[in-house]
Amino acid sequence: MNACKRVLVFGATGLIGRHIVRQILTRKDDFDRIAIFTSPDTVRSKAEEIKQLKNEGVEVLVGSLTDEADVRKAYQDIDTVVSAVGRNMIVHQIELIRLADETPNVHRFFPSEYGTDIEHNRDSSGEKPHQNKLKVRSFIRSCRNLDHTFLVTGPYADGDPGLYLSPNYGAVRTGSFDVRTKTAVLLESGDLNIAFTTMCDVGKLLLAALTHPEASRNKALRVKSFTTTDGKILEEFEKQTGGEKWQVSYTSIEELRKLEKKAWATGDHQATLITLRRIWATGGTLYHEWDNKLIGEPAVQTLAEAVATAIDVQLHGEQEMKRKLV
Repeated sequence: MNACKRVLVFGATGLIGRHIVRQILTRKDDFDRIAIFTSPDTVRSKAEEIKQLKNEGVEVLVGSLTDEADVRKAYQDIDTVVSAVGRNMIVHQIELIRLADETPNVHRFFPSEYGTDIEHNRDSSGEKPHQNKLKVRSFIRSCRNLDHTFLVTGPYADGDPGLYLSPNYGAVRTGSFDVRTKTAVLLESGDLNIAFTTMCDVGKLLLAALTHPEASRNKALRVKSFTTTDGKILEEFEKQTGGEKWQVSYTSIEELRKLEKKAWATGDHQATLITLRRIWATGGTLYHEWDNKLIGEPAVQTLAEAVATAIDVQLHGEQEMKRKLV
């Protein structure tokens, strides 16, 4: 069995990468090496964050993701690569995977998969937001020397801009929870089940996959924090904001599909998000069973905990989010 002991993370200071690195550091004694690969611009713009990571024993490798020599150098003495790159860099992972497959010491690659299951059902292959991730999956499965793990989490149950427990400014009609105005838009009648994972738990579950290398080898791990409905989310927000009833409106699935069609036709940058919300609302996160148990059943957050964090983030912004990472 090839253990995952010398780990390199791409996208480590991004939205989800921060949580992944933070959770790996909770078990840093289990690893021989923890490194991140980042750009010179990030080193300058996020100097305090980089300094903190160095102080905690993280090795910071600086270079360009599009420079083959930089990537090959970063792969030296690494056995596992964790990618948390953003959607704009998804396809470029094919090159990162190719180089990893050509590097004898690298044996495992975690692509940036965190989110919607791109192979959930027979319709998944036709969904526009899935196309680049499907290309990455196809390529990595063709590798001769490289194992992989896909961590499929469903939507993030967090209050950061654009995430499910946020006001979702710019696309409010596709679902929103606004703490400041105590208003919400629920999908359909608010009783559709959706499986969620908090960003903190994405980090925990990724760590569990790293520390259970055989159980997670060449698998799409379908994991979650909890399953709930918009209505239950609203009840929790109301409870934690003083008990007062919020002002609520509803968007039907039919209306959501119309908004989705219009967004793609007009080139709206929210089109991808709207499609994903339609997928989530129509069963695209649900299974008969999940794979948390395969990787040791790590403790995950509850709906109440997720809402509490979302309230803090909505009211206090990035400062509160960074505090929650510590």
